[in-house]
Amino acid sequence: MDINPNTQLLHLTVAEYIELHKVVTGQKKEIKEYVYGLKGLAKILGCSRTTASKIKNSGMIDDAISQVGKLIVIDKKKVLEIIAKENEL
Repeated sequence: MDINPNTQLLHLTVAEYIELHKVVTGQKKEIKEYVYGLKGLAKILGCSRTTASKIKNSGMIDDAISQVGKLIVIDKKKVLEIIAKENEL
């Protein structure tokens, strides 16, 4: 597709507009989902808070966790990817 970005929409053909729309909608930003605290981690993993704490402290999911003081922020998608990868081994 070779459309000048300065072209007004009213000057595009229907085919050009549809092609442009497909390109733009295909570039949607990924929305990250976060959970907070050990309770949130336990909910993702379907385990107790004690087990979630042990998993967090093991360092296995450190790439998915950000912690400042007592606040723990966990990237849900990353945790599930890491756990899935560990289960494959």
